[in-house]
Amino acid sequence: MVDTFTVHITPYGLDRRTFIYLPDDWQAGEKRYPVLYMFDGHNLFFDDTATYGTCWGLKEYLDARPNAIVVAPECNHEGNQRLEEYCPYESDWFDGIHGTGKQYMDWLVNELKPAIDAKYPTLPDRENTAIGGSSMGGLMSLYAIAAYPEVFSKAACLSPSVRLCLPDIKADLRRTRLWPDTRVYLSWGEKEGHGKHQMAQYTANALAVTRILNERGAAVYPYFQLDGRHCEADWRRQLPRCFRFLFGWK
Repeated sequence: MVDTFTVHITPYGLDRRTFIYLPDDWQAGEKRYPVLYMFDGHNLFFDDTATYGTCWGLKEYLDARPNAIVVAPECNHEGNQRLEEYCPYESDWFDGIHGTGKQYMDWLVNELKPAIDAKYPTLPDRENTAIGGSSMGGLMSLYAIAAYPEVFSKAACLSPSVRLCLPDIKADLRRTRLWPDTRVYLSWGEKEGHGKHQMAQYTANALAVTRILNERGAAVYPYFQLDGRHCEADWRRQLPRCFRFLFGWK
């Protein structure tokens, strides 16, 4: 089942709709579940809430494997606020991004996660806590692994927008002390850019991040999606591959 509730994002002073996936029988027994925190909750479960009319199909995928809880606040849809929220750095892209992603992640870790753990049957330990997203949400997931390695053991980084701040995210990944069981799924698509030059750039960026993660001791699954575009429909096709690597699901 997918429910929604409202959270207050303290650093912004804003209320935000949040989607939560719960196995249908979550109240029937004493079973506790790993938790995956995700970005862009409106794009994950239902086509009628998705920005471009097609969602990830995450509800159908999880209904067949009811092994986790997913918590996913909606993004800010006003102007460039999504870019601001989901970027942890300053960036010159798009006429300048004044990223507040560090404040957002501090809120998620220190306010949202404790509230979820108090209300739902979660496994709150690091081994059972993951984070994931696509595009800017993928960038934030990479940042979360670097900034909070004691909180998150897994990250799903689909088409992460690392080109907006590549030196910064590489520096943070090099500085962090990743735990040896850290697992990162990192993907990019053949048709995300315009032409072979951009595809080569995206590939070089993804492989540079992969190398650093490997050097820091993480297990990484770099996946180049043939014909892959920058869209929910193609991220949806990666769900089995991604979750099998991160959680071992068949």
